Amino acid sequence: MIKLGVVQARTYGSNESGIDIISKLVEKLGKQETDIVCLPEQWLKENKIVDCDTEFSRFKKIAKEYSMTVIPGAFYEKRKNGNVISAPIIDSTGEIIGAQEKIHPFDYEKDLVRPGTKAKVFKTACKFGIIICYDMVFSDVAETLVKKGAQVLFSPSRIVKRGIVPWHLYVQVRALENRVPVLAANVQNSRFGGNSIIVSMHEQDRVMIPSTLTLKGESAKSLEFDLSKYEKSRKGRFSDHRKFT
Repeated sequence: MIKLGVVQARTYGSNESGIDIISKLVEKLGKQETDIVCLPEQWLKENKIVDCDTEFSRFKKIAKEYSMTVIPGAFYEKRKNGNVISAPIIDSTGEIIGAQEKIHPFDYEKDLVRPGTKAKVFKTACKFGIIICYDMVFSDVAETLVKKGAQVLFSPSRIVKRGIVPWHLYVQVRALENRVPVLAANVQNSRFGGNSIIVSMHEQDRVMIPSTLTLKGESAKSLEFDLSKYEKSRKGRFSDHRKFT
């Protein structure tokens, strides 16, 4: 069994105050023996990170203290070959072990960042992939991650209120298509609609049925999963894929 969670955050007057408050929710999940937790996209005031090690030192400390993996969200980050939107991963030793870049920048983001070119799988308490917000719309992102070995998908997101219903549909469909749990974290404020969602599944008479849990307000939640129970169904689903033109 593995325990996976999400944090739903508001926005604050500064990065420092936001991290101070939200770190308490991350620590709460750590005390509940959560193995991996994911935060939303761009929930910090400036929406950019200059130095991950410095900015996220509080999260690194919590990750190490509770032996948990923390995905602190996804933010603008300056790289040598241009700006990206990236989601860093802090492992249970408190170190940043890598980052997933947003593959499909949305709308105005296309003028600000270069797209990511690789769907990466990370391994800490389990093998997982990260789908950043708009990447959820494109089925091949999730499929590529799962075919590379991801057992679960996390999605730092920032979804406006009017987009919550279709977003929830996308998240559930990606879970059903690939036979993996999906945990998607959202921002909640006057513009963004919260309703972070955790999708698990159970099989009933050879039909896979999704189960959902949504968050309200600024909050944190984790659930236990037996990832092995999806393996047979996932193998069968992918074996049925046919190549055609």
